Amino acid sequence: MSQRDQIYAEPLTTHDPVAADGGVPPFCFDARVAAVFPDMIRRSVPGYELIVQSLPWLAARVVQPHSRVYDLGCSLGASAHAVRHGLEAIPGCRILAVDNSAAMLARAEEWLSGFRAATPIELLCADVLSVPIENASLVILNFTLQFIPQEQRLELLQRIRAGMRPGGVLLISEKIALQDPVLAGLITELHHDFKRAQGYSELEIAQKRQALENVLIAETLAVHRERLRAAGFAATEVWLQHTRFVSLLARA
Repeated sequence: MSQRDQIYAEPLTTHDPVAADGGVPPFCFDARVAAVFPDMIRRSVPGYELIVQSLPWLAARVVQPHSRVYDLGCSLGASAHAVRHGLEAIPGCRILAVDNSAAMLARAEEWLSGFRAATPIELLCADVLSVPIENASLVILNFTLQFIPQEQRLELLQRIRAGMRPGGVLLISEKIALQDPVLAGLITELHHDFKRAQGYSELEIAQKRQALENVLIAETLAVHRERLRAAGFAATEVWLQHTRFVSLLARA
């Protein structure tokens, strides 16, 4: 399904005036990224595979009969696919997987067509900011909110909360900003060590970082907690964390 990620293996330049420092084009979820995305995220985000592997257990415990599951910013559908393995004993559920990248959804459709399951996954090419949320008992935002303009993040979470059943759960995973500059530097280098161990070169690490500047806007854990509270969620707890990558569960 996936090719090896070598997008940043050679020096990149662009004449785009909004390019990141050093001339690296801004990161986007285009056909090149879609082709290598499983390899890219596995080798870039420590803990990602554990999040996905744990989703069937989470779904089996929180998804309610005759409700909906939303995977917002679904990329290639890995989270949605994992969730449905936890729905075998839960009747009447629907899974809606949403992404605004046609290239990602085309790959998702191709990959998901190779599986059979009692609960189908409905793929929708749309902006997550405009998708109605209704009758939801589980909503997944796996490394999605960080790409949403900051001024629109609260509104999105409010709409999600308004469309959730009582007792529903929001799973939100994000790369976070750190407050102490010394520890932030250390933890960032530990993340880079992880990427080096996965075979990424110094050039690849540097160019990917430049490409994500002003595209992925990270916020502190405290900001995320306060925004979830303001959106109407009753409680929030950290579920998993590795270096700067945090997965939270918020209770409706």
